[in-house]
Amino acid sequence: MVPIRDNNPTTITPYVTFGLIAANVLAFLFEASLPPQELDGFFHLAAVVPRELTASFAGISVNQPVPEWTTLITSQFLHGGILHLAGNMLFLWIFGNNVEDRLGHVKYLIFYITCGVLAALTQWFFSQNSGIPSLGASGAIAGVMGAYILRFPRAEVLTLVPLGLFFPAFRIPAFYFLGFWFLQQAFYGLASFEAPTNIGMESGGIAYWAHAGGFIFGAILGPLLGLFEPTPQENSYL
Repeated sequence: MVPIRDNNPTTITPYVTFGLIAANVLAFLFEASLPPQELDGFFHLAAVVPRELTASFAGISVNQPVPEWTTLITSQFLHGGILHLAGNMLFLWIFGNNVEDRLGHVKYLIFYITCGVLAALTQWFFSQNSGIPSLGASGAIAGVMGAYILRFPRAEVLTLVPLGLFFPAFRIPAFYFLGFWFLQQAFYGLASFEAPTNIGMESGGIAYWAHAGGFIFGAILGPLLGLFEPTPQENSYL
């Protein structure tokens, strides 16, 4: 299913969401400018490589010019391809502006980066010896979605649903759209324990545990940062 937009207007201009999208696009343009060999080296430097992160946590040098923990942040702005980038930015645009509207610009930025870090650590926990770089904004965006489903469960998401050769659009409540998405990530994460498939980061696929972890942490951190508090605009009418 592909979301197109939601019917959830905002009361502010989502400058942070705009900025995050711009930063991700600029980072991807930089990636696209690198030759393949240099790009591979850049990914090993700026993306999370679980076994290197494991070694750094144990106090073992991994011969990198920057501390390995910084990749928990830098990896959030890297993508493996144009479709990876486009899909993530679509979700960020649809769901991020409303969460920014509720948290405010500064708290939203802190929330976003923290969710991304915790999502990456969740994936690392389940693949500590992997040498495959883990990258992408999807863990942080999953956190945004976890907050969104709590605050706006009844908001409708206009969604393209593939039915054979046709892609009709339906308005689906956020509770069902995002709930199904989360269950799907959790299912594939669990399935990766059972058999060596193309599921999960260990085989170079999708980091489902980062998605599930980011979603859960977003649902926890959102209320702690004021997700349900009135906005300044609402307070002015009280």
